[in-house]
Amino acid sequence: MRFGITSKLFLAILATCIAVAIAMGIAVRWSFESGFESYVREREERRADMLSDVLADIYQESGDWRALRAEPRRWARILRSMPDPNAVPPGPHTGPGPGPGPRPGPPPRYTPPPPFYLVDTDGTLVAGEPLGRQDAASPRYPVDVGGQTVGWLVVQPRGQAPNALDERFLAQQLKATWIISGLSVVLAALVSVLLARGLLAPVRRLGRATQRLAAGDYATRVPGETRDELGQLARDFNHLALTLEKNERLRRDMVADVSHELRTPLAVLRGELEALQDGVRTLTPASLESLQAEVATLSKLIDDLYELSLADIGALSYRMTRVDVAGLLRAACGPYHDRLAAKGIGLSVDAPESVPAVMADPQRLTQLFNNVLENALRYTDADGLVQVRLRALAGHLTIDILDSAPGVPEHLLPRLFDRLFRAETSRNRERGGAGLGLAIVQRIVEAHRGTIQALPSNLGGVRIAITLPLAPVRTAPA
Repeated sequence: MRFGITSKLFLAILATCIAVAIAMGIAVRWSFESGFESYVREREERRADMLSDVLADIYQESGDWRALRAEPRRWARILRSMPDPNAVPPGPHTGPGPGPGPRPGPPPRYTPPPPFYLVDTDGTLVAGEPLGRQDAASPRYPVDVGGQTVGWLVVQPRGQAPNALDERFLAQQLKATWIISGLSVVLAALVSVLLARGLLAPVRRLGRATQRLAAGDYATRVPGETRDELGQLARDFNHLALTLEKNERLRRDMVADVSHELRTPLAVLRGELEALQDGVRTLTPASLESLQAEVATLSKLIDDLYELSLADIGALSYRMTRVDVAGLLRAACGPYHDRLAAKGIGLSVDAPESVPAVMADPQRLTQLFNNVLENALRYTDADGLVQVRLRALAGHLTIDILDSAPGVPEHLLPRLFDRLFRAETSRNRERGGAGLGLAIVQRIVEAHRGTIQALPSNLGGVRIAITLPLAPVRTAPA
């Protein structure tokens, strides 16, 4: 028989409560019995002391025990007249009354005293009647007159003459103890059921949601309103589901985008080759150049995808050295002067020569600058402007590359670094590439422990803001 976690938790809580109830019942019973025995013994001792004082007065009046031996009924009267030592003694009346002065209090409470019998110093019975033969181990209390023991007051063994009232009270208390323990166990069972169900209900919901998530339902969510560990687990699950949903959407988009990017050059190549085979076109340097351009487009896309995959797994190689970013930036901007000018776009470069060096891979930084400038070339309208600025601030360098219109909606700016994302959704091959350049740029910046952001440009286009940490200052050898 297999038990679920609800049954196990219920049994664990119930077993713990039962064990606690039984232990408390046993402890209460032992404590009550020992305390009750001490109470009875102390009560008997106090009664014995009071009876010893009365017997001492009787002995002192006659000088011997003849008066008690001659009157057996006097012994019974003495026992009956002994008050309860725990009764409140009468005191003055302090409440309102007809006049000043003390008033008698309530009469003392009388209870049947434990049986006693009296023996003289020789052990001869004086008064009372022992139940059974005399036992030397029975409690004895001396009767002293003038500092001399004249007799012994012997207590009957409780096992031979139990006090019915005491025994009945003890039995009632023990019965009440076990009834309370039983009710505690029943209450513990009810509480265990409620706790087991209440604590495990969120876990069961989370388990069902996990099964749906594993089946591909990434829209699954679980409520996580509580602020305890289960609530935090639910919120973590929702975050995981959201991440998986986003990744699944990106995966589908990437597959669709890659297939679109590959389909276009392949379709052009197939059309060109079929035209050559059918004799529609002749093999000329121009047709070869067209084929070579489509092959180059495919090669560039595949190379970018490969580099991006290496960057994602951290396998892209970097050879870090101290780099003069200003010189590297000016060198990267050199070829773009003519290319931008051909579209009627101006290029402004502000890169002071006195900026500190950074620890970087020169080849990867050049790739970074080329990708950003290529992006500006493709998406800046004619008669526009591209500005490149380099500044050294506290502990880092900032590189800003700004272009003029057209801009990108502000809510789409963070997505410019997503792979295969292009703000120009028509994917016109004449206006841009596959949308991998800025994704690679982001990986390169992160590998250099820097940051990159896409922000609105004051020229009307997009501003790419790059921050790189400065290299440690070299210390001259002593």
